[in-house]
Amino acid sequence: MPSFFTYNVFMFGLFKKKRYEDMWLLVGLGNPGDKYKDNRHNVGFMVMDEIARNEVMPAFKSKFNGEVTEGRMANQKVLLLKPLTYMNDSGVSVRKAADFYKIPPEKIIVFHDELDIDPSRIKVKQGGGTGGHNGLKSIDAHLGDKDYWRVRMGIGHPGDKNRVSGYVLNDFSKEEQKWLNDWIYVVAKNTDLLLNDNKDDFMKQVIEGFRI
Repeated sequence: MPSFFTYNVFMFGLFKKKRYEDMWLLVGLGNPGDKYKDNRHNVGFMVMDEIARNEVMPAFKSKFNGEVTEGRMANQKVLLLKPLTYMNDSGVSVRKAADFYKIPPEKIIVFHDELDIDPSRIKVKQGGGTGGHNGLKSIDAHLGDKDYWRVRMGIGHPGDKNRVSGYVLNDFSKEEQKWLNDWIYVVAKNTDLLLNDNKDDFMKQVIEGFRI
């Protein structure tokens, strides 16, 4: 007959395993500090902040070389992460969080700016290339697996590849700021659809729920 100690260790293991299997990791990419907070490159951070507000999650706290908060969406456990390693080393933070909670790549969703999509448009895909995005390059390198989900948030392209760095590290224009908050809100509000494998519905709701 198993001892009381053995039984409790076994039950704790079951609980622990179930908790990890049920958890999603939502990552918003950006750069830390007030200097960058309104940059086009920081739309991922903006979405994480909006999800936390919408779902009334606890304040973000420092962990995994980033800021994190936990809560529930679509009746599932979620961990929101904003890496504070600067964009080019985002994978360090993502790997630490994923390892700690044993979250597989297919349950990681990364929100990031996308030059090759028109402003305010959005696309979702699993795996694939990085499109030159240094945050995604870092995540690929540290996870060793490209099978995570990407929410590609369109910011448009400046037209000249030599202007890309300055473009993404500049704030949204005054004209863009007229619709930016509404766009972030609609994306955050419908993120629960992604957790239930409704990627097409998510994109449809964002498109239908938001117009420039």
